Amino acid sequence: MTTCSTSPWLCRYAAFVSFATFLLIIAGALVTSNDAGLSVPDWPTSFGTFRMPRMVGGVKFEHGHRMIAGTVSILTMVLALWLWRSESRRWVRRLGALTVVTILAQAVLGGITVLFYLPVAISVSHACLAQIFFCLTVSVALFTRSDWQWDQQHLQDSTAPSLRQLSASTSAAIFLQLLLGAAFRHKGFGISPHIVGAVVVTGGVLWLLVRILTRYPKERAVLRPVLLLTALLVVQLGLGGVSYFLKMAAMNAPQPLSPLIETTAAHVAVGALVLASSLVVTLQVFHNVAAAPRAMRGARAEQERERLAASRA
Repeated sequence: MTTCSTSPWLCRYAAFVSFATFLLIIAGALVTSNDAGLSVPDWPTSFGTFRMPRMVGGVKFEHGHRMIAGTVSILTMVLALWLWRSESRRWVRRLGALTVVTILAQAVLGGITVLFYLPVAISVSHACLAQIFFCLTVSVALFTRSDWQWDQQHLQDSTAPSLRQLSASTSAAIFLQLLLGAAFRHKGFGISPHIVGAVVVTGGVLWLLVRILTRYPKERAVLRPVLLLTALLVVQLGLGGVSYFLKMAAMNAPQPLSPLIETTAAHVAVGALVLASSLVVTLQVFHNVAAAPRAMRGARAEQERERLAASRA
C-alpha cells in the first residue's frame, strides 16, 4: 500500500495556495467586470516603469490583479520546491512542477492580452487556464493529505455508466461551461450556448447526486463533496439569472452598474468553486470506488448491444 509521507504543514500550505488562487480568480473577474483590462496599457511594466502606479479608476483593478498574480506565483514556486524536497511520490512532485509551468504560462497570456488589446481567443484562454491552475492547486492540496492513497478503493460499482465515468464527464462538462461563460463575457458569442451548457451541467450534477445518494449514502468521502457541489450549483444558477437580468435592465435603461459588476464577479468566482468541487468529487470517486472488472464491463456492453438490437427489431 502506498502511504503519503508528507508533512501536515505541507498540506495546509497547499490549501493556502489554493485559497490565494481563488482570490486571484476573483481579482481577474473584477478586471473583466469593470472593463479595466487596458487600464494599464503596457506589460510587464506599468506605465513604462516597475514602480507602483496611482491606484485610481481601473488601474486599481488591473494593477491589483497583477500584484496578486505575482504573489501567487511566488507562493506556487515555494510549494513546488517544498514538494520536490519532502514529497516521496514522484508524480506529486511533477504535479507541483506543472503548477509552476501553468502559472508562468498564465502570466504570459495575461501580458499578451494587454499587448494585443484584448483579443478574444487569448482572453478566453487566459480565463480557462486560470481555472485549470486552480484545479491543479486544489489537487495538490488533496493529494498531500495524510490519508490519501490511490490503492485503497473499497467500494464496488457495477452501474452503467460507471460512477467514475459519470463524475469525470460532469467535471469536463463544467469546464466547457466555464469556457462558454468566458467567451460570452469577452463577447466571443451570445448567451445561447452558455444557457444550453447550464442545462447539461445541471443534468449531470443531479444525475451524479442521485447516483451517490442511492448507492453510497453513508460514504462521507463522496457524499460531502457532491452535496457541496449541488449547493454551489444552485447558487451559481441563481447568480447567473440575476446577472443576466441586470445586464438586460442596464441595456434597456440607465442602471447603476455596481450590482451588475459585483454579481458578475461573484458568478465567475462561484463557477470556479463549482469546477473545483466537481474535481474533488471525481478524485474522491477514483480514490474510493474501484473500477468494474473487465469481464463485468464486457457483460454490460453486451447487454446494452442486445437491448439496442431488440429496440430496432
